[in-house]
Amino acid sequence: MSRENLVDQWFALTRERMPGLAEQRDWPVRMDHCFMRILLDNALGAKWNDEIPAPAYRNVPPEVIERAIALGEAAISGDEDLAELNRNSLGWRGKG
Repeated sequence: MSRENLVDQWFALTRERMPGLAEQRDWPVRMDHCFMRILLDNALGAKWNDEIPAPAYRNVPPEVIERAIALGEAAISGDEDLAELNRNSLGWRGKG
């Protein structure tokens, strides 16, 4: 998949699909930037902006954005717990 297609998929996932499901799923976040943070942090196993210069969508390696998308899809399908992913992210940021 091309980088442009990955970024399009990323934005559809984090700006539309996940925020659209947040309330009915009782997820701990509702805003697109929160989904982006959670998924990128978990894809990297660290605070994403310590590893990748901003803006992430321009600088993230394809394999990392693919992992982040897969995590988001797994959260949607119920195979990943978004609340747990959020706790991981907050922990890497010293907020957990």
